[in-house]
This record gives sequence, C-alpha cells and structure tokens, in this order.
Amino acid sequence: MIKVEYDKETVLNAIDSVVKKTMAMDLTWDWPCGVAYYGICEAYEKTKKEEYIKLLQERVDEYMELGLPAWTVNTCAMGHCLITLYEATGDEKYWNVALSKVDYIRNSALRFGDHVLQHTVSVKNDFPEQAWADTLFMAAFFLLRVGVKLQDKEIIDDALNQYYWHIKYLQDPATSLWYHGYNNINKDHMSGFYWGRANAWAAYTMSQVKRRLPQAYLYPQFMDIDCALRDQLSALKQLQTEDGLWRTLLDDEESYEEVSASCGIAAAMLVNGNPLHTKYAQKSLKGILDNISPDGRVLNVSGGTAVMKDRDGYRDISRDWTQGWGQGLALAFLSELL
Repeated sequence: MIKVEYDKETVLNAIDSVVKKTMAMDLTWDWPCGVAYYGICEAYEKTKKEEYIKLLQERVDEYMELGLPAWTVNTCAMGHCLITLYEATGDEKYWNVALSKVDYIRNSALRFGDHVLQHTVSVKNDFPEQAWADTLFMAAFFLLRVGVKLQDKEIIDDALNQYYWHIKYLQDPATSLWYHGYNNINKDHMSGFYWGRANAWAAYTMSQVKRRLPQAYLYPQFMDIDCALRDQLSALKQLQTEDGLWRTLLDDEESYEEVSASCGIAAAMLVNGNPLHTKYAQKSLKGILDNISPDGRVLNVSGGTAVMKDRDGYRDISRDWTQGWGQGLALAFLSELL
C-alpha cells in the first residue's frame, strides 16, 4: 500500500479551486468536458461536498435541455459523470442517457479486427482502423463501470476485450511503454512515439479495473491488464523528472514536462498501490501542486493531440491554455490522495 504524506487542508483547497475554475469553463459535451467532470465526480466521491454534485447537475441539465450531440467514442467520456449523477440523485434521466451511449458503443460504433473500437472524434470515419490509447478512458472504462453496475457479463467482457487488444496493439514489449496509436491497415504505430498522455490514459484506466471489477481475478483478460500495468509503471518510474513529473514524449529529455500526463500516471500509482512506487508518487505531489494556480488553473497541460507525424509535432503542441483534461486528471490525482 502507498502512503503519501500530504497536508489535507492544502489538498482540499486545491481541489476546491480546481473544481470552481472547471465549472467556470464553457466546456461542451465532448471528451474535454467528460474528463473534467469525471474529476469533479471523483472529488465529490472523496470529499462528499454536495456543492460539487449540484454544480454538475445544473450544468448537465442545461446541456440536456439544449440538445445533445451525436455519439462518438470521445463524446462517450461524458458517460462517467452520468453514472455518478444517477447514483447521487436517483434521477433515471441520467442513467438513460448513459445507457444510450452504451447502446452506441455496443451496436453502432466503428470496430475492426477482434471487435476493437476504432477511435472516433466525430461522426465521420476519422481514423480508419486506428486504435488510440484515449479510447480506454472515453469508452472501455465507461463500459466497464456500466457492466459492473448492471452485473452484465457481456458488457464487462466487451470492456475487457478493449483493454486486451489495446494492450496488444499499443504496449511495446521491449520497453513496456505505450505508443499513442496503432494503424491496423498498415500494421504499424504510425510515427511511433511514447506520448505521455497516452501512457496516462492506459495506466489510469488499467489501475481502475482491479478496483471496480468484483472478483477481477476470475476474468482471464484481467491477468493481461494487471501484468501490463505492473510492467508499465515499472518503466514509467524510471522516466520521472527531478520535478516529479513526466514529459510529453516520455523518453525525450528535450520535450517539456506535461502535467495532465503526470497527474494520470501518479494517480495510477496511487490506485495500484505498489509500495515500491511510494517515493515516486510522493515526488509527484509537489510537482503537481506547483502547477496549480491559486485560481484553480492546472498549468502546463498540452493541447488536444492527434497521432502526430513527427517528434516536433508532439513537442510543439501548446501548453498555454487551461484544458478540461488537465483539470480532470489533476482532480483524479488529488482526490486519490484523500
């Protein structure tokens, strides 16, 4: 078990400022909002501050009245907060929308190979037969949560199948790090870089399987997930910077430290609970807190990033703006400390 030393009041104040700044952002119903609101839900679960769930409820109700977009893999990220809203309020309308996302993933979403979800950011066929690490957070983790709640083995198996094939496609056996994407048509990893946030999506969502799936050890694919996470975190700890962070290209010392990736990786260490990772999680705490402004902006978060063509494509992505995924992953980390 990991035990990180921290000042509770400092962490609670940081959470509160990040939540309030996040709710002041005009995020639309898409993946940035989905990750941000997942983080607020985690903050609510750990602090039990009713204010947080009421803020979310008011905003989601407003979205629903205005009209929701068509579903894609990325828009399914909003399913996370719908589960929490349903559990907190008992209002079936949130659960019904969540189930409509499950229906889309199960019956309409583009797939390839062994029923692997193609990553989609719009209703178009954006990236034919491409698997991205992002899909694990946006869709597979969400599917797992719904499957567990419904005690539906078919949905659980579908979720675990996504994890299994994303591991096979994206984790490099030689380094245990994850590539950003895989192109099934060309059978390659495109530019083939170890992108920081892709590794965060992978590590954080894999860490959640053991926590959320009852008797996970009875599912054969869980063994692949558990071993993949074990090896990935062992590799990632060696790439942590002196500031307690990870770089946007993990093994490129000339690329900048990126805070959303750092939050996701550090949170995965906390959830996974290997005591050998204690000093790395402890070191990350200062680095992350140093990148949260007094008004709740999570700093040095890279902008939205496709599978870029070359090294400079990743290194030149701006980190000047407040991003929903940075807010949400910071909240996931800070909440896990509690």
